[in-house]
Amino acid sequence: MAYYNDFKKKRMTRQDHLREDARKSDEGADYRGYKKPGKQKPAGARKENRPFQGSRYEKPFEADHRPGKDGRPTRRPAEKKAAPERKPAPAPRFEERPAEEAENLLTGRNPIREALKSGRDIEKLLVAKGDLSGTAQQIVAMAHEAHVPVQMVERIRLDELAKNHQGMIAFASAYQYAQVEDMLEAAEERGEDPFLIILDGVTDPHNLGAVIRTAAAVGAHGVIVPERRAVGLTPAAVKASAGGIEHIAVARVTNLTNEIKKLKARGIWLYGTDAEGENYRTVDFSGPCALVIGSEGEGISRLVREQCDHIVSIPMRNPAMESLNASVAAGILMYAAEAARNDD
Repeated sequence: MAYYNDFKKKRMTRQDHLREDARKSDEGADYRGYKKPGKQKPAGARKENRPFQGSRYEKPFEADHRPGKDGRPTRRPAEKKAAPERKPAPAPRFEERPAEEAENLLTGRNPIREALKSGRDIEKLLVAKGDLSGTAQQIVAMAHEAHVPVQMVERIRLDELAKNHQGMIAFASAYQYAQVEDMLEAAEERGEDPFLIILDGVTDPHNLGAVIRTAAAVGAHGVIVPERRAVGLTPAAVKASAGGIEHIAVARVTNLTNEIKKLKARGIWLYGTDAEGENYRTVDFSGPCALVIGSEGEGISRLVREQCDHIVSIPMRNPAMESLNASVAAGILMYAAEAARNDD
């Protein structure tokens, strides 16, 4: 009998299996024989559209009541929120320079050439590397002949300073330089012994401006600065002088050591400054004299020091302080010399 039943099961057709499945479904049982919990849905019922519950594996959908091809409502992806509107990045702007600096900035080959021809004082000339073709070579030769420092820089450096520079930019002096001979003639006209201030390698324009103002206040006849490795009459230096530049001459020399030798030949005594020098209070500054003030960090150079007749120092009461600011030290020595030259 068992064999007959097994044989019967094997001989069931596909239609027999479908009918058996339909019967079990009507009874509410699955294929394993247990009853499903809860209310059973009628056969053929379709799932309702439910709101998106936030599954990370599914994209959100929202109902679209427009019927599809089969007449049923369709589902479409939810519209994404529009991204906030971004303002376009501003175009790169060249740094706005003060009016007094813009007036002393020469750009382009023709303006620089004409400035050199007219004899205008130029602090330095910047030339883009690899741009020495055509008129550029002529302008550089004119600058060398006029003893104007020429520096070869990257083109991006020129782009930061000006737009249409044509490969070169010149910095014109904010004030006209004088000659050392003019200073000596001014002292002779006043009937006074020459009193000069020499700056050896001072690079801070504010220090230069402060020295010029103090020199004008004590009645000095002029300030001498070297042509290279030192600041000149830039707009910042002229502004820092607070009008002192109008009352004293400033000369720029090519070789400071040679100029000192010429002054010594004219009977002028040179007083250099150094921390190991003699206390300035014991030094006699009367007569023709010139004070030599060194740079902010290194002081006076070796060659200039060798040409000085005296080396003086300003004592530091606090051992933690090694030196003074260049303009402050110059002011102290200038008033010491002024006191020795004028007994009143």
